[in-house]
Amino acid sequence: MSEDRKKDSPEQADFRVHCRSWLSNHVQKDPTTRLPQSAIEIMHTNQMDYLRDWQGKAYEAGLIGCDYPVAEGGGGLNDCQIIANQEMQGADKPFLPNILGLGMAAPTIHFHGQQGIKEGLLPRLFSCEDVWCQGFSEPGAGSDLANVQTFAEKKGDKWVINGHKVWTSLAHFADWMILLLRTDKSDKYDGLSYFVVPIKSELGKTVEVRPLIKITGETGFNEVFFENLEVPEDNLLEGLGKGWQVAQTTLLHERGAGPMVTPSSGGGNSKDDNHVGGAYSLINLAKNSPRNGRTAADDPVMRDKIMEMIIRQEGSKQGARRARIEALCDHPMRIPLQSKLVMSEIRQDCGALAMEIEGARSTLYINDDNAPVGGEWPLAYMNSYGVTIAAGTSEIQRNIMGERVLGMAKSK
Repeated sequence: MSEDRKKDSPEQADFRVHCRSWLSNHVQKDPTTRLPQSAIEIMHTNQMDYLRDWQGKAYEAGLIGCDYPVAEGGGGLNDCQIIANQEMQGADKPFLPNILGLGMAAPTIHFHGQQGIKEGLLPRLFSCEDVWCQGFSEPGAGSDLANVQTFAEKKGDKWVINGHKVWTSLAHFADWMILLLRTDKSDKYDGLSYFVVPIKSELGKTVEVRPLIKITGETGFNEVFFENLEVPEDNLLEGLGKGWQVAQTTLLHERGAGPMVTPSSGGGNSKDDNHVGGAYSLINLAKNSPRNGRTAADDPVMRDKIMEMIIRQEGSKQGARRARIEALCDHPMRIPLQSKLVMSEIRQDCGALAMEIEGARSTLYINDDNAPVGGEWPLAYMNSYGVTIAAGTSEIQRNIMGERVLGMAKSK
């Protein structure tokens, strides 16, 4: 029995049995096309349809939104989402595509939305009937999020939105967006407000989505233009001028430090231990990478490098377990805040080491029959740079840790 299972409450133990039983008995048909490595790289409708179907079935089985109130479409349980996550990660299942909705929109709506908004939006978010995206970054407001200039003006009983968002993952599939914008140009922070807005129904009329092609050739990122998009007053969360406070809830959950546990990204295509992107998978890669008549695994220096990556990954994993025990945490925010920073950099370093292991063959990309592991490692390495930028760059994460955990003076 794992250490996690030993610590289960009776409710959690029963729920774990349910999750494990459903996952072992549910048969998901194989996809008809190659799936991307994560949700933010979904490019094609057939990929999204397959993954949307999977999330819908997992939601019907009670594995998504477990800890949200029943009235909001959740399971009404206590601390059970982490159980579902552990079991999904241990099963060879697809990942969940609506990850921006589950990880950021849902907790923000739960804590700041009116009851009618919660009941109307969250069930369809959990089931993936509605896909969500995040409208934060702008061309002139990346690291300085409070400098966003997309503007909403009150006209009658509607808010009229004009502006430009960028690096908007999944906007090409999204039905809804969480949107931080400006309602007052005279105050940098108190002039910000936070809306939930429909975008798919407005495409071609008041909303335009343009794809951004990444170095990988994928188009998961987009830029979004608003021209006189009208939204009702009820779509404003918390109140006028409260956008910066609401955005902090979103950012805490995006960085893994919020109170609502994010549903797992899944199994078979996740960055878990034995899949591309995880340190353990470097062992098989080395064993199957020729080098001077032997393999990369026969090189003691390479073995040391792989073991160093495994140690770093295991250390981060055990730190996350420690975060669940209050008595073992010197500061309640330290481990949650450092998790995004540490794991994103481990992922990038794993990719770099994989390139070293593959040697010249690392130049072969996906769809090349001669590429090791189908060319997935070069793709993972290039995508890893986006992960160290998204949700706050590594530099910003270190500043946050210094200020909020160590109590250091705010950097200028």
